[in-house]
Amino acid sequence: MAPRLLFATPDGKVLEHPRLEAVVRSGDDVLAASEQPIALPPHGKLVHLPGRLPVGLDPESGRVEVLDEVKLGRKRVRPDAVAAVLPPGYTRTFLPAEIRVEGPALPQWAYTAVGWEEPGPVVWALRTDRRTHWDPDRFTTPELPRLVEERLAELPGNPVVEQLRRCALEYRCFTAQNLFYRRDEAGLPSSSTCNARCLGCISERRSGGPESSMQRLEAPPSAEALAQAGTRHLEAARGRVMVSFGQGCEGEPLTRAPVLADAIARIRARTARGSININTNASLTEGLERMLAAGLDAVRVSLNSADPKLYAAYYSPVGYGLGEVRRSLAAARAAGAYVALNLLILPGVTDRLGEVEKLVELIVEHRVQQVQARSLCIDAEQYLAVAREVGAGGEPVGVRNMLQLFQREAPWLVVGNFARAKGER
Repeated sequence: MAPRLLFATPDGKVLEHPRLEAVVRSGDDVLAASEQPIALPPHGKLVHLPGRLPVGLDPESGRVEVLDEVKLGRKRVRPDAVAAVLPPGYTRTFLPAEIRVEGPALPQWAYTAVGWEEPGPVVWALRTDRRTHWDPDRFTTPELPRLVEERLAELPGNPVVEQLRRCALEYRCFTAQNLFYRRDEAGLPSSSTCNARCLGCISERRSGGPESSMQRLEAPPSAEALAQAGTRHLEAARGRVMVSFGQGCEGEPLTRAPVLADAIARIRARTARGSININTNASLTEGLERMLAAGLDAVRVSLNSADPKLYAAYYSPVGYGLGEVRRSLAAARAAGAYVALNLLILPGVTDRLGEVEKLVELIVEHRVQQVQARSLCIDAEQYLAVAREVGAGGEPVGVRNMLQLFQREAPWLVVGNFARAKGER
C-alpha cells in the first residue's frame, strides 16, 4: 500500500488523509514516487507550508487531486501542504507535491516530500553520510552558554569569537558551536562583502525572497584576530580538527584573500595541527592561489550547475563567471589541496540528464575528490522561476541515480554531506 497524503489544519495539526495517497514532485512534475521512502529520521521535522495546497493521488481513479478543502467534524477548512526538514547526513530525492495559492516565498529550508505509513511519517530521501559527529544531540547542550563565556574570556574582544557567539547561541549554527565545544570543524567568519547575488542567500535578502535567516558579519576582522581564534581551535580541538573560512553569516571570503593569506601564514607559524579550509564560490583565482601558497589545504566550492547559464541564473555573479570557477578548481588541485564541491541540489533541476553529464565532465576533468550533497534551502518556486528555461536540460534521472553516476564515472570520488579532515582524505 502506498503512503498516505499528509495535510495540516489551520491550527497546525498534521493529519493523514483517509483516501488520498502521497505523491512527490520533481521540478514542475507531480508524479508517483519511483522509489521507496524511508522513515522520518531522528531529529527530522514535519512542517506545514502556508498558502500551499496539498496534492495527492486517488488510488481508485488514478487521478492526481489538489486538496483544497477537508471536512473536520462539522467544519470545512482549507488545508496546508506538509513537508519534512531533514537532519544532517540526509539528502532529499523528491520535493513535496503542493500548489501555491497565496502568500510570500517560503522560509529557506530544504523541503522534502513526506507521507504516512504505519507506524509514522516517511520521507523521500537518502542517508548520504553515516558519520555521527554532526548528530544534533551533540549541539545546543545545557553547558554551551558556559563554554561560550569561557572562550570569550580567553580571547577578550576578539571579533571572530564575538560573531561566533551570536551564531552559536542565536542561530544555533553547529559549525559556530564547535569552536566553543573545541572539536571538529569550526568556522572563522571573515568577510562582510560578496561578489555574487545568490538567489538563496541566507544572510542578505533578495527581491521577492523571504527574510534572511541570519545577519551578515558587520565588520571584517583583522588577520591577527582570525589567527588567534584559528590557532586556539587547531591547538585545542579534538576529533576531525579543522577551521573554515566562508560561513553562512558572511560574504565571499576570497574578496579578502590578502588578509586571509596573512591569517593562514600566522596560524601555520604557530601550529601545524589540523586542516585549514575555505568554503567559496571560487571566483578569484589569484586570491585563492595566494591563500594556497600560505598553507590553505582544503577548498570546498559552492556550485549549483556546470552549465554557465544556469550557474549565472542562481549566483548572479559580479565580475566573474563559471570559467573563473573552473580555473580555481584547477589551481587548487595543482597546489595539492583537497577539493570538494558543495553541490546545491534541487530534484528535477540538478538531476536532469544534461546537467548530470556536465557535472560528471567537471568532476573528472578537475579530479574533484568529494561531492558534498546539499539539498538547496529555498522555496522551489523561486529556483524554478530562474531555472526552467536555462541549463543543459534533459529528463531527470533521479537524485539517487545522479549520485551513483558520479561515482561510477569517477571511482575515486567520495559522496557525503560533511567535510573531510586530513586523516579522512
